[in-house]
Amino acid sequence: MRKLLNVLYVTNEDAYLSKDGEDISIRISDQKPIKIPSHNLEGIVCFGYQGASTKLMAMCAEKNIGMSFHTQFGKFLCRVQGRVSGNILLRKKQYKISDDENKSCLIAKNFIIGKLVNYKNVLNRFKRDYRDKFDENMRRSIEYLSDTIKSVSKSEDLNSLRGLEGIGSKYYFDVFDNLILVDNKSFRFDSRNKRPPLDRVNALLSFVYVILSHDIESSLESVGLDPQAGFLHRDRPGRSGLALDMMEELRSYLCDRFVLKLINTRVIKENDFIVKENGSVFILEDARKNILTAWQKRKKDFIIHPFLNEKIEVGLIPYVQSLLLARYLRGDLEEYPPYLMK
Repeated sequence: MRKLLNVLYVTNEDAYLSKDGEDISIRISDQKPIKIPSHNLEGIVCFGYQGASTKLMAMCAEKNIGMSFHTQFGKFLCRVQGRVSGNILLRKKQYKISDDENKSCLIAKNFIIGKLVNYKNVLNRFKRDYRDKFDENMRRSIEYLSDTIKSVSKSEDLNSLRGLEGIGSKYYFDVFDNLILVDNKSFRFDSRNKRPPLDRVNALLSFVYVILSHDIESSLESVGLDPQAGFLHRDRPGRSGLALDMMEELRSYLCDRFVLKLINTRVIKENDFIVKENGSVFILEDARKNILTAWQKRKKDFIIHPFLNEKIEVGLIPYVQSLLLARYLRGDLEEYPPYLMK
C-alpha cells in the first residue's frame, strides 16, 4: 500500500518557490527563506502569482511530486508533470474505452451511482445524529435520490446519465442548508454556485474541491492513468476529465462533510471571508491556512475501506480508487467499485 506523504500548500500570493539542494525554498518578500525537505512530499499546491523556478519544477517532475498552480482564490492555472511513466498498455486501454461512449457509460454509471448513494448516506447520517432536526423535505430528498439511483442503473447513454446526475444533485443541495447547524445568516445556503462563489458556503465548497482535485490527479498519475482522458467528462483541452469523473463519488464524503464540520464546529467564522462589490465571496488567507491544516489532519484519520475491507488513511482513498479503476481497465475486476461511505 502506498504511504501517505505530505502536501505542501502555499497560500501567500507573494511566495516564490525555488530549489535549494534537495530542499524547497519559500521566499516571501525580503523575509528569510523557509526550507522544506522534498523527500517527504507528494505534492505542492500554490495559491498565488509569484510561481516557482524552473529548477524546482524540474526536480518535482523528476521526483514525481505533483505541482499545481492556482490563483489566490482557487482557480486552476496549470500543473507541472514530468515524463509519463505509466504503463503504456494501461493508458492505451483507457483511451480506447474513453473513445467509446457505450463503454464509457458503463464506468460513468458507477461514478454517478457512487455520488448519489453518498448523497443519500450524508442525509441518512444526519437523520441518525440529529433526528429532531430531520424534516419532511429531507425525507423526500432521500426518496427521490433512491428513485434516481434506480434510473441511473438502467441508463444506457452519457447524456441521460448527466441529466440524472443533475437531478440528483438538485435533490441533495435543495436540503443542504438543513445540514448547517449554526444560527448565522451568513452561512445560509440557497443553491450551488461557482465561478465565482456568491456566498460563504459555496466559497468553502469550491476551495475544498480544488484541493481534492489535486489529490485525485496525483493519485491517477501514480497508478499510470491519464487524468485528462475521462469517461463521463469528455475531452476538453486543459480539463482533467478523469479526475472530475472520480471527484463525483468522493465530493460529498471527503469535501461536503468536511465543510459542514468546519462551519458547525465554528472553525470557520463569518469574518473569515471578504465579499466583493460584485457579490463574489472569497476566503481570507489565515482562514485558508486553518482549512488546509484541518484537511491534512483529516487525511490522517483511519477508515475501513468498504470494498477492500482494509484499514487505510482517509488521504489514501483517491489512490485506492485510482488503483481499483486501473485494475478494472486491465480486466482484473468485473466492474469499477465506487467508494460508498458508511
